[in-house]
Amino acid sequence: MLGWALTFAILAVIAGVLGFVGLAGIAASVAKILFVLFLVLLVASFVIRAVRGQSVI
Repeated sequence: MLGWALTFAILAVIAGVLGFVGLAGIAASVAKILFVLFLVLLVASFVIRAVRGQSVI
């Protein structure tokens, strides 16, 4: 999975260099939104596990 993420990141950089700036900007915005969503769900998961008395690690 990490390999696919790296592949798409490299493709996004190449697209930006080739002049597809609008597409690269949209992709970056979506990536930011997804990253923040991931962080929120991660913290929520840790809190729920801690409240239940389970290990958070």
